[in-house]
Amino acid sequence: MERYPAEHVRRFVARALEKVGLPPADAAEVARLMVLADLRGADGHGTFRLPQYVRRIRAGGINVRPRIRVVRETEAMALVDGDNGMGHLVMSFAARVAMAKAARQGVAWVGVRGSNHAGPAALYATMPLERDMIGLYLAVGNANHMAPWGGVELLLSTNPIAVAIPALEEPPIVLDMATTVAAYGKVKTAAQRGEPIPEGWMIDRQGRPLTDPRRADEGSLLPIGGYKGYGLALVFGILAGTLNGARCGRDVVDFNRDDVTPTDTGQALAALQIEAFGPVEPFKRAVDRLVRDLRGSARLPGVERIHVPGDRSHATAQERAAHGIPLAPTLVAELARLADDLGIEPLAPRAEETRR
Repeated sequence: MERYPAEHVRRFVARALEKVGLPPADAAEVARLMVLADLRGADGHGTFRLPQYVRRIRAGGINVRPRIRVVRETEAMALVDGDNGMGHLVMSFAARVAMAKAARQGVAWVGVRGSNHAGPAALYATMPLERDMIGLYLAVGNANHMAPWGGVELLLSTNPIAVAIPALEEPPIVLDMATTVAAYGKVKTAAQRGEPIPEGWMIDRQGRPLTDPRRADEGSLLPIGGYKGYGLALVFGILAGTLNGARCGRDVVDFNRDDVTPTDTGQALAALQIEAFGPVEPFKRAVDRLVRDLRGSARLPGVERIHVPGDRSHATAQERAAHGIPLAPTLVAELARLADDLGIEPLAPRAEETRR
């Protein structure tokens, strides 16, 4: 795949979003977060989503000038209404609210309704790290792709969770996972690349393995850990959706098929101030020590390295920042058509940008 410098991708995404009505500052912030998703290796949640976002905005499914606001609050909690704005903007607002409250109270929980798809969960769980806080993020996915354990009706989504914990010298621990074996975005990117998906990601309605991503509509994503993953998806959906008055279960809008209906996406973010429990530096040193113990522990035969959550995304971010973001030819072609449609300069790979 051709490589594209992150800054060039960011500018392209921002120009596209401005063209469909986002104010320049909002377009720049959404573009920054989308490219950060690409840098971290969340390929199904970054620039890949731009054509879909543009389509939904044009159809009226997303409000480009929302009034994002707190509608209920106490000292340590808040409920944010996103007014159907871009999810990246809604969740950035929610994160700022959570960090401000946690700075005063030690802990804060912010629920969100009226939001939209916001990219990978880690984007928001990691925001409190800058304030020496632990971040936790939950969301209701934007389409149902999982059946209840033993069932065939798609009543739950991938409902992800992310937790970010700071360290001192080591990279932060960042757990970012769907409650399904794979996020649906990975199925979509596999279909776009013409690649099969691994056995164990999906089953058809007879319980047989499904490996052709083009047939994803015929099956269900499998939960992690069997019935345990199903249980996690359920409770995360209640905490991020039902508790906030947002959609969950049968009411979830499939934003892959419906560009007009507001998704009313539910999300939640918690921020936990480390200093409320004791000095920050000893905690971070203890995290460093634990990480090093895990990495340095005895390995099974054939295992080259033991990883901790966040290792791969951290390494990917460093590599892509240095060498560019790889984009599939099919996505590049789609972005070229989008650029032509919007009347903006197309995205060019590093070599062509250098010659300009």
